[in-house]
Amino acid sequence: MSNLQFDFTVDKATKTVYITRAFDANLALVWDAFTKQEILDQWWAPKPWMSKTKSMDFRVGGRRFYAMVSPEGQESWQIQDYTSITPKTNFKYLSVFADKDENPNLPGSNWDLNFSEQNGITKVYIIIYNESLERMEKMLEMGFKEGFTMTLNELDALLMLKK
Repeated sequence: MSNLQFDFTVDKATKTVYITRAFDANLALVWDAFTKQEILDQWWAPKPWMSKTKSMDFRVGGRRFYAMVSPEGQESWQIQDYTSITPKTNFKYLSVFADKDENPNLPGSNWDLNFSEQNGITKVYIIIYNESLERMEKMLEMGFKEGFTMTLNELDALLMLKK
């Protein structure tokens, strides 16, 4: 793993998680990794889990519907409803767990992803606001910090291959 910046902060008072992660890759490549289904499915899950996108329409009002799939084939479905997109700078979505028929299990969390590049290093700053403290605490108990850290490391490894 690279020694680039990584920070993961939980603020229970505001029901918010703040994540900063730097990647040794240009902005266009990192943006594509977060916004293109064929690249997302290569890294958007902590190993040995896999990401399987059923549908993705990356536009305001669009949606990604995908599952995290365990090695045994167990599927955990999620919906990302895109609410705002500023190309190569920022996008936002509402993330909710769902069943296999795309029925949401509210409440969800609002993700705000910001991208910037300096000297070939791209920084991704993620703010995750949870609609309920209970949901945030459940996410953390399920190992969100460890899992998402592993997931971002998967992206780092993938980006190194693409350099």
